[in-house]
Amino acid sequence: MKIALTSLFVDDQRAALAFYTEVLGFNKRHDIPLGDDFWLTVVSPESPDGPELLLEPAGHPAVKPYRDALAEDGIPLAQFAVDDIEAEHARLTSKGVVFTQPPTDIGTAFVAVFDDTCGNLIQLIEMKPDENHADAH
Repeated sequence: MKIALTSLFVDDQRAALAFYTEVLGFNKRHDIPLGDDFWLTVVSPESPDGPELLLEPAGHPAVKPYRDALAEDGIPLAQFAVDDIEAEHARLTSKGVVFTQPPTDIGTAFVAVFDDTCGNLIQLIEMKPDENHADAH
């Protein structure tokens, strides 16, 4: 079993597609009309056959209170792995992305959180190399 698709509720699918492709750098995989909405997915250019992210319409009545509560508590709805969090923070900041948490050392990794402009907080994570040896200090 493997993860093939996960979804993220977005306020506006077209604005989300623009942000996730033009700003974050994902590639559009599917854009299929479904009534008034779309089956709209993006993938990482680093893993084009990997898991897809569905940019799902946030119209269901349960979505707004759920997302509002998480945002109020600063809880990200998705996490994306990066190789160099400082470089990614600088790149995204230069494109106008607003970070609610700058790159922060949490011990085993560095994390940062930004607003995706579509109603979600997204966390970036850079895992530290696994050190299997004891610290000399």
